[in-house]
Amino acid sequence: MAAVAVLGFLIALEFAVRHYGLPGPITTQAREVLFPPKSGGLLYASMALMMVVLTWRQRFIALGAAIGIDIVFWVVRFVADIKVTDGHPFGNGALCVVLGCAVVAVTRRTGRERVLLLKGVGLALLLIAGRKTGDAWLYLTSTTRPMVLDQYVATTDHALGNPSWLVGRLVTASGAVGFNALDFVYGQLPVAAVVVALYQLRHVAAERRFPRHHLVRTFLVIGLLGPAFYMIFPVVGPIFAYGTGAAHWEGVSLWAPHMPASEPWAVADLWPRTLPPIGTPHLMPFDEITPRNCMPSLHTAWATAIFIHTRKGPRALRYGGTFWLVATLAATLGFGYHYGADLIAGVVFTLTIEGALRAFDHGWDRSGIQLVAYGSTVLVTLLVAYRYLSVEIAEHRVLTGPLLVLAMISVIYCYVRTTASWKPRATPAPQPAPQPELI
Repeated sequence: MAAVAVLGFLIALEFAVRHYGLPGPITTQAREVLFPPKSGGLLYASMALMMVVLTWRQRFIALGAAIGIDIVFWVVRFVADIKVTDGHPFGNGALCVVLGCAVVAVTRRTGRERVLLLKGVGLALLLIAGRKTGDAWLYLTSTTRPMVLDQYVATTDHALGNPSWLVGRLVTASGAVGFNALDFVYGQLPVAAVVVALYQLRHVAAERRFPRHHLVRTFLVIGLLGPAFYMIFPVVGPIFAYGTGAAHWEGVSLWAPHMPASEPWAVADLWPRTLPPIGTPHLMPFDEITPRNCMPSLHTAWATAIFIHTRKGPRALRYGGTFWLVATLAATLGFGYHYGADLIAGVVFTLTIEGALRAFDHGWDRSGIQLVAYGSTVLVTLLVAYRYLSVEIAEHRVLTGPLLVLAMISVIYCYVRTTASWKPRATPAPQPAPQPELI
């Protein structure tokens, strides 16, 4: 049933994007069988997720086949003098292997083995589709939402001390080294998620079944539901609404492509040197290129999910989850991509989704319903306050700033307390009854 719903959603999104003259997520994913993929690393990471259902011998064969196919593609492009100007010159082999395993599952497997292999293939294709779906959503937000709400969020952020301006100055002062280090962490968030997921799914091949809950489920649901909020609450971010856009980092970035200047659409060139004034916020028009992808911060949401799912891992994994969360928060603020209010909403959003998925596995009881209802209520209340009470929040920042943070902390506390109560409690082994001594 869930697979049918996802397929229906992808088809609907395909038609929605095609209505505006661009290929949708299904078309772009199918093209990557032959054409250079947008992210070869993502395709290999997806194949790695699929391989959790294979034996070690099958994994080596699959990896060798993927690399071999990529070499063939490289040779053909070299001989035909085809220049790869958009995308990566590798990754086609990984996608071909994933699709080949789907054919093997249908034609050569039966029963539980077929179901298990198809689940692995589905997991890989869903991860790829999630990226394509996100790209389609971002295009729709920039095309269908000409007005943005940045002035409202920037006004609200005065209650939080304008953290994007503060961290933006620190990242700017760190120069190319600081920016590119954070940019690497920021861009490799899916790879970090795959590493955690591979650890969680390491026993699938031996046990011949998937665990009830793992990180990939949370990642996919965040990516599926999150962009809907972009349509409701379109925000482009401080570096665009109050700065020069991506041009601010062109002098230090090693990887960022050239982006059209968005400065003509900005309120003024203020970020990160000058704090925006507190005034009466208004809807403001913006270009049809910049995605409205700030509220809530999905990078914060995904990094929070990684942090949650590494808490039961070994020490190195726990430290890695903590590092990725802290570095991602620093990047989202320091690059000027998000306001502080976005991050608070992102944390609440993640905990609500994670709580709902765990409540579904646990069996919907009163505590699970209360957790999801409370998280949803806090998230909606935050968005309404950002939109309609931003001036009052900024004018009473001594009171409202801590209240915004406390609202997030209350959801964290509710999540931790509720999920802890679902853990099975160890019961002491029964002691044998004392026996009378033999004489």
